Amino acid sequence: MTRPLIGITTHATDAPHRAALDRLRDQIIYEVERAGGLPVVIPAGLREPTLRGLFERVDGLLLSGGGDVDPVLYGAAPGALTAGVDVARDQAERDLARWSLNAAKPIFGICRGIQVLNVACGGTLYQDISECVGAQRHTFYPDLPFDLRAHPVEIKARSQLGRIVERATLEVNSLHHQACREVGVGLRVVARAPDGLIEALEAPDHPFALAVQWHPEALPEMVETQALFGALVAASTQMRRVA
Repeated sequence: MTRPLIGITTHATDAPHRAALDRLRDQIIYEVERAGGLPVVIPAGLREPTLRGLFERVDGLLLSGGGDVDPVLYGAAPGALTAGVDVARDQAERDLARWSLNAAKPIFGICRGIQVLNVACGGTLYQDISECVGAQRHTFYPDLPFDLRAHPVEIKARSQLGRIVERATLEVNSLHHQACREVGVGLRVVARAPDGLIEALEAPDHPFALAVQWHPEALPEMVETQALFGALVAASTQMRRVA
């Protein structure tokens, strides 16, 4: 059977912390390949017709990590701690997320990816976790190792995420300073950190639309990581069959 094409979004060549983002992207590519998919990197800065053409060719989409989402997209003024905004990438990934939802095409978001998916559905973000009263510090990758499991997350039992990882709790490497605030239309919260911050969202009415706030690609030894990428590839394989 032909292996499914998985489109992976990426950062611009001049993005802050590029070396770290390159490493995470390479780990995503490895995990997609290991799960049986054909990874296709979608370059930043493509014109809309080219982006649309690529989207129509891939069987599944993965929104990778990176800088902060432009607050203008969710009706807020940029705060002092918002950084690394890439307007062109924001627009492209918001379009890709919406196209995936409308076409029932599998989509998986990681870190920034959960925030993009939420904003694409009309949700909002905390521009910095310090805005959330009672929030604990969630590690940020320039300071600490990628594989530091900062805290557990509690996963809803009756969720796609719960069925995939087969766990009620999971220790994760949550490497971020922003987080989802108001949840977008059509999404539901399926995992939270002990301080209540959202750690995973999914679209119940979509065949496979799931996003997590942590970086599973940086925890390759975890069976749950392999299960997540395997689920994306399986859903994308089914999309290829239907097409």
